[in-house]
Amino acid sequence: MTALVHQVRLFFIALQFFTRLPIPRWVGFEAAWLQHASRYFPLVGIVVAALCALVYLAAAAVWPQPVAALLSTAAGIYLTGAFHEDGFADTCDGFGGGLTRERVMEIMKDSRIGTYGAVGAGLLVALKVTLLAMLPPVAAVCALFIAHPLSRLAASALIWRLNYARDEGKAKPLAQEMSGAEFAIAALCATLPAAAIGLLGYVSWLAIGASVAAAGVAAGWLASKFVRRIGGYTGDCLGAVQQVSEVAIYLCLLAKVA
Repeated sequence: MTALVHQVRLFFIALQFFTRLPIPRWVGFEAAWLQHASRYFPLVGIVVAALCALVYLAAAAVWPQPVAALLSTAAGIYLTGAFHEDGFADTCDGFGGGLTRERVMEIMKDSRIGTYGAVGAGLLVALKVTLLAMLPPVAAVCALFIAHPLSRLAASALIWRLNYARDEGKAKPLAQEMSGAEFAIAALCATLPAAAIGLLGYVSWLAIGASVAAAGVAAGWLASKFVRRIGGYTGDCLGAVQQVSEVAIYLCLLAKVA
């Protein structure tokens, strides 16, 4: 029972770190818990997907699909405090404007957003909304439940396999270590929604498989770039992987479903 309570506590710690949602007071906090909470990063994605799906369905009952897609995306950004979008924008600025490792790291640490970040984030959000708006309603809801957990698993893979590139930073507590067992828990959480959707026949297995592959390719490509340029990853890099993987999944689902 104590072990189960500890796992629930780790989930709430992850939920508190990655979203604006309040958590019960009994959870408490210890820095050591945060180091192991990344196993539930994809489970947080399921919570985000559920709330975005509720907004989408409620909006779609009143307004056309593009409005529902936009409101759903806005809800997700508000719910997470634009945490991952900010990381993507900072990564665009750093890798777009920095020629040396030191300069890339310096730019990414700057709280101000530059041209690369503004253009990149704007295009990314526009692409998300467009893709969700073009999917049939049921497929759009399924896309949320597939993309949010799997894209967060892709980000978790960097914690599992790569070195953290800074001595300190906002992702440092999550970057200490991630064992194979912890990644297996993350993978199970991430794949359950996709498996359920496939079994229920809402989306074909081919589309789901292509989406998983696309997320893997996107994460692998970005990871290789991060290692080559800065020797590992930062918290901003995790946000970039999550965002790009999410869009890659939507692209595959639209190609196979539409």
